[in-house]
Amino acid sequence: MRLEKEIIEWANKKDLIKEENVYQQYAKFMEEANEILVAMNKINFYEKEYIYKLENNLEITKEFFNKGAELEQELKDAYGDTLVTLIISAAQYELGLEDCLEYAYNEIKNRTGKTVGGTFIKD
Repeated sequence: MRLEKEIIEWANKKDLIKEENVYQQYAKFMEEANEILVAMNKINFYEKEYIYKLENNLEITKEFFNKGAELEQELKDAYGDTLVTLIISAAQYELGLEDCLEYAYNEIKNRTGKTVGGTFIKD
């Protein structure tokens, strides 16, 4: 993955890929992952407001639509920042994120089970 290599090069230049930094990097991951939740909540509120406006025949302005696009960018940024922290964290242990993803996929690809309340429960 080209971007993974570029991120690792950037992190090396910033002196982040060090064993002694693993807990700080984990803390950064948690911070960025929380930003995903914040963005999701903002989008959820925006969508409810949009439905309310539709149901009540209220004006939907260009600015309102622009706000939706901004929130989508905020969510994209939060996911991206979180992925960057995961790439750096994996590199601190000399692991490639794509290898970790492949390993996890191979573990789950043949699982059977069902989704309950939005969570997959394996057999």
